[in-house]
Amino acid sequence: MASEQRGSAPGTVPTPPITRVVLIAAAAAMGGFLFGFDTAVINGAVGAVGEWSGAGSVLLGFSVASALIGCAVGAWFAGGVAAKLGRIRVMQIAAILFFVTSLACGLAWDIWSLTFFRFAGGLAVGAASVIAPAYIAEVSPAPVRGRLGSLQQLAIVLGIFVSLLSNYALAQAAGGAANELWFGLDAWRWMFIAECVPAVIYGLLASMIPESPRFLVGKGRDDEAERVLEHYVGGTPTEKITEIRSTLSDERTQSIAVLRGVRFGLIPIVWVGILLSLFQQLVGINVIFYYSTMLWEAVGFDESDALLTSVITSIVNITTTIVAILLVDKVGRKPLLLIGSAGMLVTLGTMAGIFGTAPTEMVGGEVQPVLSDTAGIVAVLAANLYVVFFGVSWGPVVWVLLGEMFSNRVRAYAISVAAAAQWIANFTVSLTFPALADAGLGLAYGLYATMAAVSLFFVWKFVRETKGRELESME
Repeated sequence: MASEQRGSAPGTVPTPPITRVVLIAAAAAMGGFLFGFDTAVINGAVGAVGEWSGAGSVLLGFSVASALIGCAVGAWFAGGVAAKLGRIRVMQIAAILFFVTSLACGLAWDIWSLTFFRFAGGLAVGAASVIAPAYIAEVSPAPVRGRLGSLQQLAIVLGIFVSLLSNYALAQAAGGAANELWFGLDAWRWMFIAECVPAVIYGLLASMIPESPRFLVGKGRDDEAERVLEHYVGGTPTEKITEIRSTLSDERTQSIAVLRGVRFGLIPIVWVGILLSLFQQLVGINVIFYYSTMLWEAVGFDESDALLTSVITSIVNITTTIVAILLVDKVGRKPLLLIGSAGMLVTLGTMAGIFGTAPTEMVGGEVQPVLSDTAGIVAVLAANLYVVFFGVSWGPVVWVLLGEMFSNRVRAYAISVAAAAQWIANFTVSLTFPALADAGLGLAYGLYATMAAVSLFFVWKFVRETKGRELESME
């Protein structure tokens, strides 16, 4: 790091090793890992839960999506709580909720108790989805903020991967998700209980990292903020604190009213954040992660192959997210979103065409598409290419933008509103997919392709580039 220090201006703190801020950003992103794990764990369990509970498709879809209602509620309130108690305290509360609700889901006695505990767990997921990007943006130097902000999405997809891999291993060990595994509990129950381990790790890590310097300045704790800036960001801490204070209202006096605008009820940048969040979900990405096992079973895969295919898809998602981390501070946020929208439009359109034109047959009283060997291969390739385009763009870049596009004055509340909108969209997509699938997978993927087309226009017209800009310049 000597070369970095020789370039320091008089009165500045030498640039600290980048590994320091990477470590605290990664610790905060552990909330994203639990976010991914919790939202994907239902993938391998949903079939067995339906068999265990006897729930119909509507009730089962509601149970799957109930966590997402909790996510919206948790996200909505997390910004206000973080503004008053701090980013770290919210992380700690979320970790406790993750642990308790994961154990409770594994011990649920009926579909309604499972639904309630999924909702309660969603509160933690929603809070984590707000706090991680805000915290990472607030502790990151501007030149690497995009890459560090992308750690949130990398953690999410790693959580999805570990969850799917855990589901696969537990189902294999028991001979099926609905079969008994250990201590008289079925394998699907252990899928939920397994989340207790990363919940404990998250709680420990959250207790070891410093508070956000921007929160500290907002509370008048300038000495603590200066130490954090010296140790992790560098530059001139006293000047940075002055800049932060000039753009930051005291968070103790803030409320969500700071987001009000003259036109359309909210200030324009908040609407941009909300629409980014909506499009991230309305392109249907979580259908792949919540229902892919059932989807591949519906076109002829057995349970083991369907679970394995879901794991492979998750690996693809991880790989493309790493590519995004390497590109986001070089290419920029807006170009990646445009590329992603175009790619998703083509791949979703391909899937809509395949499923929409496939012959059908009655299986267990349900109409299911029958794909030829060639069509099946193309469908799997299109689904994975769709994940590639999402993973390199809308997955990580939206979280980066939400963490950095808002001014210090409104960031905590603006991210809460945008994330709540995202979870409501996620809930809507998850709840409606089973019914859409019953009407025809071609229709479902056609709707998602349409959303990809609209997102392409939206980004081109309304999203502004934020690469390299300091948070204090965001207005």
